[in-house]
Amino acid sequence: MNSTALLVILGLAIVIGLGIYLYFRAPRMEPRTPVFGTTPQIPGAVPQKVPVLKMPTAKGWGPTAVPQAAPGLVATAFARDLAHPRWVYVLPNGDVLVAESASQPGKVTGFVSFFANLTMKRAGAIQPSANRITILRDADGDGVPEIRQTFLSGLNQPFGMALVGSTLYVGNTDAVLAFPYEEAALAITAPGRKLMDMKPGGHWTRNLLASPDGQKLYVAVGSLSNIGDEGMEAEEGRACIFELDLASGQNRIFASGLRNPVGMAWEPQSGLLYTVVNERDGIGDETPPDYLTSVQDGGFYGWPYSYWGQTVDDRVVPQRPDLVASALAPDYALGGHTASLGLCWVPDGTLPGFPAGMAIGQHGSWNRSTLSGYKVTFVPFSDGRPDGQPRDILTGFLAPDEKTSNGRPVGVALAGDGALLVADDVGNAVWRVAPAR
Repeated sequence: MNSTALLVILGLAIVIGLGIYLYFRAPRMEPRTPVFGTTPQIPGAVPQKVPVLKMPTAKGWGPTAVPQAAPGLVATAFARDLAHPRWVYVLPNGDVLVAESASQPGKVTGFVSFFANLTMKRAGAIQPSANRITILRDADGDGVPEIRQTFLSGLNQPFGMALVGSTLYVGNTDAVLAFPYEEAALAITAPGRKLMDMKPGGHWTRNLLASPDGQKLYVAVGSLSNIGDEGMEAEEGRACIFELDLASGQNRIFASGLRNPVGMAWEPQSGLLYTVVNERDGIGDETPPDYLTSVQDGGFYGWPYSYWGQTVDDRVVPQRPDLVASALAPDYALGGHTASLGLCWVPDGTLPGFPAGMAIGQHGSWNRSTLSGYKVTFVPFSDGRPDGQPRDILTGFLAPDEKTSNGRPVGVALAGDGALLVADDVGNAVWRVAPAR
C-alpha cells in the first residue's frame, strides 16, 4: 500500500471518527426545560467548541400514514408525492399553490461544515430543487384535489407567493418576480418581471406578504451566516424584512436584526405585522429561543450583537453597543432551535377547541441535545397580543427515539373552507387539518 492510499485511509478514519463523536456527543448533554412565553427564563450562554449536530434520518410516511392531529381535529393528505414542498399559498378562488424547492449544499470550510452537509442530506434537508410551483384544485370541496399540475417552472428556489390584483408575486432566492395572473388560470407561461434583487445563499428562503391595502409587499430575508461569521459587509441587505412599494418599485429595510425571519402574518385586531424568527446556534439547547414577534417599522431586534433585547453575544467581535442599546425584545419565545418557519393567523372558532391565534410550522432542530420542533404548534392571542402557553395542532413527525422523522412541517395556510394546510417538505406532502366529523 503506497503513502497516498495510507493518507486517504487516515483521512477517512478521522472524518468518520469525528462524525461518530459529533453524533453521539449530543445525547450526553443535559436536556433543558423548553423556554416559552412572553417572559422566558433564558439560560446563560454556553459556547460550544464543537457545535452539537443532531438530526433524525429522513424516513418519510407510509402510503396511508398521516400525522397526529389534536383532539377534535383530523389530518388527511391533501397531496402526496410532491418534490420537497416548502410553502403553500391559497388563491381567492380556493386554488392552492405549492412552492417546491430545496436547500443546496453549503460551503465546505472544514470538518464541521463537511459533516453538516452530510447530516442535512441524511435528514432530507438538502436535495435537488424542483424550482417550480404546483397548483392543486379541489373544485368539489371534498378535500382531494381533482387537478394537479405545474403552475410555474424555471424558477430559482421559489418560496413566498402573494397575489395582488392581477399580479402574482414570487420570492425566488435571488429576486422578487411579478407575473401576470388570470383568475382560475391553471398555468402561467409569461416571463416574470424582476422587481428587486436579493443575495442568494445562506438562509435562502424569501417569503412575501402583501399589505392589507395591496400597496406594499413585505419581503423576509435571512442572514448569510450564524453570527456574521463572514463579516457584516456580507450581511448587508440580509437578516431583515424589506418593504417594497409596488407603485414606485422602491424598497427599504422595514426592520432589521432579525436573523432568519420567514413566516409573516397580519394580526387583525392590532393591525400589526408578525413574524417568526430562527435565532442563532452554538450557545445552548434553549439559548436563545426562536420567537414570534410583532415587527415595528425601523425596529432593530439585536442580531448578531445581542438576543432577546440587550443580552450580548460575546462571540461577535467587534460589538456595537449603540445598536444593542436600541435592540427590541421579541414578544413570545417559542423554544430553542425549533426552526419555526410557517405562520398564519387562525380566527376564533376556525379549529374546534382553539381560540384566535397563530399557527406555526416548526421545521425542527439540529443544534441541540434533545430535538425540538417537528410539529405544528399554536400560540393563542388575547387583545391583539400573544398570551398563554402554546398548544400542539399536528405532531407525529418525529420518532420517539429521535432517530428518524416521517416529515418536517414548514408553511401553513388556511384553505377557503377554513381547513389548515401544512407543507411537509421531508414528507413530500401537503396535509389538511380539519374538524373531526
